[in-house]
Amino acid sequence: MLMKGKIGLVMGLANKFSIAYGISESLSNRGADLIFTSQTEYFKNKITEIASSFSKHEILLCDVSKDGDIDKLFDMILSDVGKLDFIVHSLAFSDKNELCGKYYDTSRSNFLNAMNISCYSFTEVCKNAAKLMKDGGSVVTLTYYGAEKVVPNYNVMALAKAALETSVKYLAADLGEFGIRVNAISAGPIKTLAASGVGEFSKILEYERWRSPMGRNVTQKDIGEACAFLLSDMSSGITGEILHVDCGSNIIGVKF
Repeated sequence: MLMKGKIGLVMGLANKFSIAYGISESLSNRGADLIFTSQTEYFKNKITEIASSFSKHEILLCDVSKDGDIDKLFDMILSDVGKLDFIVHSLAFSDKNELCGKYYDTSRSNFLNAMNISCYSFTEVCKNAAKLMKDGGSVVTLTYYGAEKVVPNYNVMALAKAALETSVKYLAADLGEFGIRVNAISAGPIKTLAASGVGEFSKILEYERWRSPMGRNVTQKDIGEACAFLLSDMSSGITGEILHVDCGSNIIGVKF
């Protein structure tokens, strides 16, 4: 029961196929007390049944694209619960119509929206974390290899993830004095609702499986277990890092 006695916030649960679901399952199996957020009442209703299997708390509404919503969320948690030990930030967005073709065709509005939701929201979350983590804590976000290398059709999301990874390092420096660790998991491609919006994603999955030393794609459980480690006291000396969980597919250039 690695996480027994710890309470944390999970942002980004969408369905049973989402990365946040795999993370929630691993954390719950290890005794963590979880609080979930949802963007709207509509999405809240869609995840209520799933969330109830992991949590006794009401799902809290938070649209990270709106000014003040993140502040209100943490004020509610401070009032109702009093503290947090960890936070999982599994939020990203781009217009799927712009996740194909050329990167230079990205519209200004989609660029700004992708950066706001996928990157800046994490900065706001970490800023608010300090007031609920008086005894220290751990924050983890999700990134992808497209931040480091060109991945076909990933386009503006690659820029958002690159900014997110740099944010992780600066936020780790900012929050270190409070005993708060900040890290990211760079997961290999995995079938999720969000990933399905990337053009020709099935080809990316097959290619990554083919060149992986383990001969398979990463799973929800792989990511969930890695995240549980980063959120636990077992990783107490790790901060400002990008942990690759990809079955080794990113260490091979050509597989013979």
